Amino acid sequence: MTNDLSTVLVTGATGHVGSHSVQRLLAEGYRVRVVVRRPEQEDDVRTLAGPSDRLEFVTAALTADDNWDKAMAGVRYVWHHASPFPFTPPADPDEVIVPARDGALRVLAAAGAEGVQRVVLTSSYAAVGYTPKPGDRYDESDWTDTAGDLPVYIRSKTVAEQAAWQYTREHAAPELAVINPTGIFGPLLAPRLSASTGLVRSYLEGASPVVPRMYFGVVDVRDVVDLHLRAMLSPAAAGERFIAVGGPAISFYQMGRMLAEHLPARADRVPATELTVEQVRAAARTEPALRDAALLGGRIPVISNAKARSLLGWQPREVATTIADTADSLLRLGLVG
Repeated sequence: MTNDLSTVLVTGATGHVGSHSVQRLLAEGYRVRVVVRRPEQEDDVRTLAGPSDRLEFVTAALTADDNWDKAMAGVRYVWHHASPFPFTPPADPDEVIVPARDGALRVLAAAGAEGVQRVVLTSSYAAVGYTPKPGDRYDESDWTDTAGDLPVYIRSKTVAEQAAWQYTREHAAPELAVINPTGIFGPLLAPRLSASTGLVRSYLEGASPVVPRMYFGVVDVRDVVDLHLRAMLSPAAAGERFIAVGGPAISFYQMGRMLAEHLPARADRVPATELTVEQVRAAARTEPALRDAALLGGRIPVISNAKARSLLGWQPREVATTIADTADSLLRLGLVG
């Protein structure tokens, strides 16, 4: 892909997707402006991205208007990744929902005011497929029902994306394209774990001998970034959302089998037992970490990536390759005991 040295603004650049985004955009020849919450985060991003005279920074927060005009000045495209992800559910759900929603609206408003052409918003499959439906087949026409009893992160992603689409219906600019990734795995660029990569580490260390019968979509972080790039450049992507999933849904147990096959020396550490749906539901009453598994209830969702493939020519990696590359990066970075 080629470009005209356009400037792309990236939020959430210290995260798993964001760090790969900055690296890919620089490799493609773009100028990259990164929004950080604190100036000291600049060093983290520079370490991940490598030396470049096309990388610059602005300090701004999702919860305040300060500096967003400066951040957007001269920018053609925005990749908005940043969104709260609580490892422990807060007592007040608005601690997560409000920054996610208002942050997305703040980015869109600032982008529109400064003449940005297109914002590519990183939403989540959480906004698509967490409301059961007959047949369990999901595509971009589906929405999670926020009226249900859902974990706060799922609600926050759904509310934020819905607010973003409402904003674009009421304002002429900027254009909006949305990416809805399933579980994001793939190689780490630095020794900083995400929820997904931390799960792989726990398997390799033997910390999860028993897993719930739960099926989920997997996508490679590099393919998520590639889909952002395609959604940024394609005229057909304006006003569209795209599910990012690498292939058929897998279970926690199946992921363990993939790791055992790739790393036979650690095969005795990966999960060997799978809880039944009834066992998961019973355990979820006292174990909050199993709530998602109980919610999904052993369903095997059929998650379509046909739209991204047909409209944007997207070709994701095989899931087994993604899981293997995740494990290799954890070992390379010394994150597995």
